[in-house]
Amino acid sequence: MQDMIPAWVNGELVAVDKLAAHREGLRHKAVSVFVLDGDRVLLQRRALAKYHTPGLWANTCCTHPLWGEDDADCAVRRLRQELGIEGLAPVHRGEVRYRADVGNGMVEDEVVQVFVCAAGADLRVVPNPEEVAEVRWTTLDALRGEIDAEPDRFTPWLRIYLHDHAERIFGESLG
Repeated sequence: MQDMIPAWVNGELVAVDKLAAHREGLRHKAVSVFVLDGDRVLLQRRALAKYHTPGLWANTCCTHPLWGEDDADCAVRRLRQELGIEGLAPVHRGEVRYRADVGNGMVEDEVVQVFVCAAGADLRVVPNPEEVAEVRWTTLDALRGEIDAEPDRFTPWLRIYLHDHAERIFGESLG
């Protein structure tokens, strides 16, 4: 069931093609991960070949769980597939819901499980060029300033996370 993701159709959770979920604006499940080193967060700029929001800056990684996949397992899988990151333990920070136009006639209507992972400055990151154009570390304060100054450089969901959900995502210690 490759590229089949959990989405709600007529109130029932069913397996739906990922692209169809975005084209039809169906509410669907998602996972977002923020890798943190103290007050720094690892960002990725999405590959230019992505079918929506190409070239925009986003959180460390974001994806959709495959049909039947556990959310935390999905977070670990996508850290490895997108960024070559191994060995981090995702900590669940709650659920976020949002709806946003992501261009090309597509809509993200997502129920997102948000995870954070603690990492050190020596974290090995090997971006997959099919997924990620580049990565960088920045502080949360600097990121807020960048988003305020040039919001169109960032994905809608990253702007929503920082504006509406920052305390939930970043406000507690990683334990």
